Formats: sequence, C-alpha cells, structure tokens
Amino acid sequence: MAALTREETEALIAEVLEVYPEKARKDRAKHLAVNDPTLEQSKKCITSNRKSLPGVMTIRGCAYAGSRGVVWGPIKDMIHISHGPVGCGQYSRGGRRNYYVGTTGVDTFAEINFTSDFQEKDIVFGGDKKLAKLIGEIDTLFPLAKGISVQSECPIGLIGDDIEAVSKKMGAELAKPVVPVRCEGFRGVSQSLGHHIANDAIRDWVLDRRDNAAFESTPYDVAIIGDYNIGGDAWSSRILLEEMGLRVIAQWSGDGTLTEMENTPKAKLNLLHCYRSMNYISRHMEEKYGIPWIEYNFFGPTKIIESLREIAAHFDDKIKEGAERVIARYQPMMDAIIAKYKPRLQGKRVMLYVGGLRPRHIIGAYEDLGMIVVGTGYEFAHGDDYDRTMKEMGDATLLYDDVTGFEFEEFVAKIKPDLVGSGIKEKYIFQKMGIPFRQMHSWDYSGPYHGYDGFAIFARDMDMAISNPVWNKLTPPWLKPKADETIAELKKAA
Repeated sequence: MAALTREETEALIAEVLEVYPEKARKDRAKHLAVNDPTLEQSKKCITSNRKSLPGVMTIRGCAYAGSRGVVWGPIKDMIHISHGPVGCGQYSRGGRRNYYVGTTGVDTFAEINFTSDFQEKDIVFGGDKKLAKLIGEIDTLFPLAKGISVQSECPIGLIGDDIEAVSKKMGAELAKPVVPVRCEGFRGVSQSLGHHIANDAIRDWVLDRRDNAAFESTPYDVAIIGDYNIGGDAWSSRILLEEMGLRVIAQWSGDGTLTEMENTPKAKLNLLHCYRSMNYISRHMEEKYGIPWIEYNFFGPTKIIESLREIAAHFDDKIKEGAERVIARYQPMMDAIIAKYKPRLQGKRVMLYVGGLRPRHIIGAYEDLGMIVVGTGYEFAHGDDYDRTMKEMGDATLLYDDVTGFEFEEFVAKIKPDLVGSGIKEKYIFQKMGIPFRQMHSWDYSGPYHGYDGFAIFARDMDMAISNPVWNKLTPPWLKPKADETIAELKKAA
C-alpha cells in the first residue's frame, strides 16, 4: 500500500476506534490524528500528556523510570539507590546500553543495582533508618563514588519517608552530595514527569555547589545535554564538535560525571539533544546563568549539516570554518553510503513509535536513504514535541500519541509498512507478524546511530532488517486464510 491520503487515514482511524466503548472511543480519538504541517500548534490536531486509559495496555513507563532509568542512572561516578522494593531497581539497571569508560564497582557504578530492598516491616515502620545505614555502608564499600542519589519508589511517597532529611544529614556526615529525588512512580502520567523531577533535583542539589569554584574557561566551551550515550552516541557527536574546534566541558547523562554536571554552568552554549527530558534544566541555566541553548539533531547527514552550521553560528569564524571543514571531510563517506543503500531502500515505508525525541529526530536519516515515514508517535510527548513533529512530517501522515497495543497492531496490519521502529515491548509482536523491526530505544544491540559514523551503522542496520530472507518464511496474519475458508478447503480435499 502506498502512502495514505488524508481521507484514507481518517477512515483508518475511525475503523480502529470502532472497537472501543463510546467513552473510551471519544478519549482515544483525541490522541490519533492526520498530520497537517500547515498548523502552528499541535493542540488543534492532537492531544498529549494525558493519563492513559486503564486496561488499554499503554507502553509508557513511570516517573521513577524517567528519573532513575534516564536522567540520573547513566551518571557513572555516582551511586544511585533505588529506595524501595528490589524489583524496580533491578528492572532499571543497565537496560539502556549507556556506554561509559571506567572500572565498574571501583570508579563507575552505572551497571550495579543498589537498593534498600523494602520489606513489609519497612512499610509499617518506615525506611529512614535503613536508608541512612545503607548510605553509610555504600560509602565504606565504594569510597571512590563521588556522590549518591536516592531514587524513591512508590512506597516511599505513600508512607511519607523523609528522604530529604536523611540526605542532608548523611551528605554532611560524608562530605559528599547525597541527592534526594522524589520520583515515586505514581507521580504524573508517564516517565516525563520523572525527567522534570530529576532536572529539578539537579538544579537544587548539584549545580549550585560550584557556582563560585575556579574554572579555566575558553570561548569555545559547550556542554552536551540529554545524550545518554546509547551504544556510544554521545561519543560520535563529541568527535564532530571537537573536530570543528569546540571544547566539550560536560556531557550528561551518558558517560557523564558529577564534576561535569557541576561544570555545565560555565559553558558558553548548551547543546540539547533530548528536548523532552532535559529542556527544563537547559531553560533554568539560561535564566540563571545566561547560557543560551539550542536543540540539535545528529541523525543522518542532512540534519547533521544543518545542526553543525546552526551550532557554529553561535561562535566566531574559526568555528564556522571548522564546521565547513568537518562537513567537507565526511561528505564523500556519506555519498558512498547513500549510493550503496539508497537503491535498496528507496520508497520503503516506516512506522515509528518511540519515546523522547526519536519519532521526529530520526525522520531525516530515513529520508536520506530514500525511505518514507508514514506514521509516527510518542509514548510520553507534550504538545511542544508534536509542534516540532508536525513540521517534519508530510501531509496526511498518521500521528498517534500514547498508542495502545491494539491500535498499533491494527495500524501496522492495515498500512503494511516495510519496517517498524519501536521498543522492546513491541519488537516480538511485529516480528511474529512478519514485519521487519528495529528496536529504536537502544538500537537493538547495535549503534551508535548519531553522527557520521553512526549513520553508516544506521544505514547498514535498516538494510539488514528489511533484506533479511527470514521474512519470506513468515506469513502475516492478514495473509493467512480465515478459519472457515481453511475448514472448507479441508472438507473439499477430503
């Protein structure tokens, strides 16, 4: 099926909604839309950042996941305590492939699950004393840890533990920052509030610590904000920035350190990769320290070139010349990759459903390969995310916010894309349907995908997924004969 017209997309949405009871149908209709790039604001088109309907199998995470799993977890030289039962911490430990340099258990700790392991007695009597004891033990066992964060799980907010008082007391006792983070999972409608809470904790407990500390700055100091170094993404981005003459003084959270976070207010420009998770702290630094910030996109050569030039525009001719030098150096490599893969991928249709920024940022990389994004949506976006996305998408493209498992499967079955890019929860469903799939949260054990080096890997992986001969061995549900037809054929054969 080619790209849908506006009328066909509207009819598809109506057909999929038909299965719901009236109240649920009215609610979900607000979250499904036909893209109109001429609109200035997404609120005229689609609703977002609302509570999910109970029972519809949302793919979202919680506030704890947004703080512990995304923002704080990759800070490698701090220990992050999952304060509560053991399960949440174990699930969030080391699942996002946040690459880092260091010796695990000695000076880096991102892969280890530290938990207060709440039991029934802790729910009854409180866990403050247990938390204080745990923090003391951690300092004894891991003396090279530069600080500790306390990531509160749901029971902590329900029983009212005073993690702030414990953190202040133990921080003074150990002469290290101990940061309380009120990210109980039940807060907010998704992991998005967890990002905001984590940003506020950094603002209140980290950035002010070195306001008056000595720092030898240069006119070309920048900070990478909101890159989690999935499969080495931040390293690929950093290479380009340093090649054009900039000095990266901070990179967080991926492969990030507490000192780098504290140094960030000394930057001349903050480079924001994941807008959804880190725009809050970027705005704070702009207001308090006067540091401008820009959102950049290093997915695919077209967007890389645009971003390098936009970044360079904030500096002098030396950096502008450096940006052009970097673009010229890698252009032959990009031309060769596109010449190799574009004939194989031209016209292939993609449907995306990811969190954070990727439902819009990755579009340019697909288009560089001649592929067409026919549907996209976010797990936990806000209106300003869709404001940006609508401009990146073609007219009549299908948009879906907080899409349910049923809706996504039905959209894929009707549109029949050549590739689906989504998360681990969706991966095996669509592969069993015979649809090529790439895991676009953590790159399916591949990566990096950022930067020029990353685009070479991205192009290879997309071609490998679509061209794999295994798909010829699978029959999608919509091509399988219906049960009554099968019975009739069997009777006829008998």
